[in-house]
Order: sequence, then structure tokens, then C-alpha cells
Amino acid sequence: MAQKTVLIVYAHQSGGSFNSAVKDVAVEALRQQGYKVVVSDLYAMNFRASATMEDITGEVTNPEHFKYGEETMHAWKEGRLSDDIIAEQRKVEAAELVIFQFPMYWFSVPAIMKGWIDRVLTQGFAFSLQKMYNNGIFKDKKAMLSFSTGSMQTMYRPDGINGDINVTLWPLQNGVLHYCGFQVLAPQVFWCPGHSPPANRTAMLDGWRARLKTLLVERPLTFAPSEMFDLTFPGGFVLRPEVREEQSTRPHGITTGHHLGKPLPPDNQLKADDPSPLTTS
Repeated sequence: MAQKTVLIVYAHQSGGSFNSAVKDVAVEALRQQGYKVVVSDLYAMNFRASATMEDITGEVTNPEHFKYGEETMHAWKEGRLSDDIIAEQRKVEAAELVIFQFPMYWFSVPAIMKGWIDRVLTQGFAFSLQKMYNNGIFKDKKAMLSFSTGSMQTMYRPDGINGDINVTLWPLQNGVLHYCGFQVLAPQVFWCPGHSPPANRTAMLDGWRARLKTLLVERPLTFAPSEMFDLTFPGGFVLRPEVREEQSTRPHGITTGHHLGKPLPPDNQLKADDPSPLTTS
């Protein structure tokens, strides 16, 4: 049996950081279980964040009106993407699981990691209009976010000053990972380690180490299957009428994003739901 691979896309400037310790725990624990662990240390690599014409070798179709998505899709098909992008795409192809490790910046990922997302997950390689969400290109792979916050957990509750963390996570977990087909594992959130005593930080790392023992067999988060929608331009890619009618009697929306004007399903972006017809695999 071939050795399974985990890719950690890591973004922190300091080897003395809490995020570095979290990354090191994952590397050690996963290797002890027999996994091959590959780390893309974006700052150490000086990975370029900006998506530009330099990402393509050779001529572009329309230099006067450069469309990054279209041009990189053609370049991917023709093997003309820059070497740094190709190298990262090969890592993704080889991985059964991709872990994004980062400190949360402005309710999202650091710019260097956003650049990795923009540049590596090109159209054709990571998604297409025919292959997205639960029918996506990476539907047989898993991915997850592992990150630290600068604010304590209560600040990210529905009644907290920062708002519901489930809403914060929706663009990354649904709009990036699930959109590319990944089975999205529940995030590993390290609440406010920078303002926590050493014993609390140690407990956080111990909890992560324990979770890693069974991480790859966890049930993924719940998202609305594409089959619920009319996947045509005339139909507008909206819920099919019979699905909307069936959902009308339920107390909560389908997901954090597909709330249908109802209360959000509790912790939809934080915890795997019980098995149901909505659960994707």
C-alpha cells in the first residue's frame, strides 16, 4: 500500500510562534502514524502572493486586457504555468489531506496564503463549472483550516462583538475548499493563544495532538449537495422548487450560507453533523 501524504500549507513569519508549534505537532504526530508530511512554509519560500502575468510562461492571449483566470486556465492546460505554481499543484495532487495552518488576519488568511489560494488553485486544475462543490475535482481529498485567533472565543459567538465564527469561516470553507470539491474537516481553532497562560497553550497543543490520531477518519462538515440546485443558466443555479418546499418545514436553514432566511444551523462550520441526506462524502 502506498504511503499516504499530508500537505501542510503554513503561513507564519516566526519559528518561535504558536502557529509554528502547532505545525510541528502535526508533522510529528502524522509522521509517527506513517504519513508522509510535506510542508509548504510560505514565508520561508518567499512565495509570491500577487497573481500576475508572470505566472505564465510564453505569450498570453490578450495582453491588453489580461484576464488572470482565463489565461492561467489555458496555461495550465498547456503546461505553461510558472515553476512555483506547478510545484505546489504537484503537492496538492499527491496529498490525501491539506491542512492550512495560519494566524487569522482580518477575519481571513494572511496575504501570502491568499496568494497561494489565488495562484495554485487555478481553473481547470482545481475547479470548473462542471466540476465544483461535492462533484468537484478534489472530492476524494480532505482539507481543513487550523488557525489561531487574536480574540477570545466569546467574541466570535453570535452575540459576540466579532460576530458568529461560522459566518466568518463560510467564505474559506465553502467558497474555497468545498468549491474545489474537498471534503472539509472541522476547523482546529486555537482561541487567543497570544493572551493565554503557558498551561493553556500547552493544553491546546495536547488537544491538537490527540485529534490528529483520528483526523483522517473524521466525518466532514455538512454542505448542501449540488443536486439540490437547478444547475443551469436558465434555472439560475438556485434551489429546485421541490427542495425549497421540503426545506420550508425545517427549523433551520440548510447551511450557514444557505440559511433561507431562517436561523443558522448551530455550529454548521465548526462541527461535523450527524449523518443525514445532506451530508456529503
